[in-house]
Amino acid sequence: MNKITLAGAAVIAVALGAYAFTRSADKGLSGQVAAAPAKGAAMVSVTLPERLSPEATLGKRAFDAVCADCHGENAAGKSGFSPPLIHRIYEPSHHGDMAFQMAAANGVRAHHWKFGDMPPLPQVTRAEMISIIAYVREVQRANGIN
Repeated sequence: MNKITLAGAAVIAVALGAYAFTRSADKGLSGQVAAAPAKGAAMVSVTLPERLSPEATLGKRAFDAVCADCHGENAAGKSGFSPPLIHRIYEPSHHGDMAFQMAAANGVRAHHWKFGDMPPLPQVTRAEMISIIAYVREVQRANGIN
């Protein structure tokens, strides 16, 4: 092969790889490309665990009271408002438990999504956040996010 053919093949390979990578960011938990949901609709499909631990049960109550207005029922996100926490971006190896604690205490500047900044939630105690995190982690595990 000549140099021009090799260079052209390399450009095509890089372009296809970049396209595949960007499309994978739009995939839901099932691996299928999701259609753009209506504003306020759940962004991902969430499978709940058969049973929650006692701590996660408390966390679900706290989540429903404080977090669900933005992050949606069962942390599935709300299109146009806030991201799903049941998403590989929030797996423990990328966003550890302390990141959730800090988000509630200090707020978060938008960095993975285009929803805008998250304000601090001073009404949420550290103990409530521990329970909320337990709930989110158990639901994540039920959805293959470890």
